[in-house]
Amino acid sequence: MADNDFPGWHGTTIIGVRKGGKVVIAGDGQVSLGQTVIKGTARKVRRISPGGYDVVAGFAGSTADAFTLLERLETKLEGTPGQLQRASVELAKDWRTDKYLQKLEAMLIVSDGTELYVITGAGDVLEPEHDVTAIGSGGNYALAAGRALMDTDKDAEQIAREAMAIAADICVYTNGNLTVETISA
Repeated sequence: MADNDFPGWHGTTIIGVRKGGKVVIAGDGQVSLGQTVIKGTARKVRRISPGGYDVVAGFAGSTADAFTLLERLETKLEGTPGQLQRASVELAKDWRTDKYLQKLEAMLIVSDGTELYVITGAGDVLEPEHDVTAIGSGGNYALAAGRALMDTDKDAEQIAREAMAIAADICVYTNGNLTVETISA
């Protein structure tokens, strides 16, 4: 199969919601190749504890690329314990300038319970304006739903779960098999 005939991997929606002193990162379980669901129970949200400080991370994109980035983030956090922003900026700088890392196709949402960031290969470390962020195939649907739910009395986990359910109803590359991690400040 020629490279231009490869249908491409799809199928991730990750949302991060910060509300009431908690951050919830939730991800669906679907991985698709073209029009075929390859796996419905993938785990795309992880808790890491470099240097004894918990961080929750969710990833969209190539799994191998995302794990490479998570390992790099963990190394950065071991060098700067408890400083998620600094470690995220250092990772983004490396990702942008290192010829090997530049080829990685993934995005990350990370949180230590206080800070919430999206890290991209373009060198971005983005903090959401409205305490909700989302990435992946159904990311825009989950983001819109999450933002609409923020002014309700629902907590961060309820918002994340409902937003993901809405995204799963709309995006064919998103399912309802969720992995949910909560982290407090």
